[in-house]
Amino acid sequence: MAKEPTFDVETSSGNVFADLGLPDSGERQLRTKLAVRLNALIADEGLTQAVTAQRLGISQPHVSELKNYKLTRFSSERLLHYITLFNRDVEIFIRPCATPLTKRPPRRPSAGLVSVWAAA
Repeated sequence: MAKEPTFDVETSSGNVFADLGLPDSGERQLRTKLAVRLNALIADEGLTQAVTAQRLGISQPHVSELKNYKLTRFSSERLLHYITLFNRDVEIFIRPCATPLTKRPPRRPSAGLVSVWAAA
């Protein structure tokens, strides 16, 4: 019988950008989560890219970048502003870290985390 291949599996830190060793991994993850929510709001309203561009005050090609998660031109603050343009409130809570320092991934031993929660 042929031996089945084995694979090494590494547990994710919860941030794919950090796992890939990319700089500013926390900011990249935050922008992606905000863009996911923003794209869901756009889809829920059935808006075209042209109408979305008008609402956000940006060009249609920039909406295309947003819809395709090419987010280098969008700061997290800008994405938060766009979400408010869809009649949504954004609240930011600052609290102590829920995960003890000893249980955090080694890449970010002393940094807190940013989470995005979305309600309907």
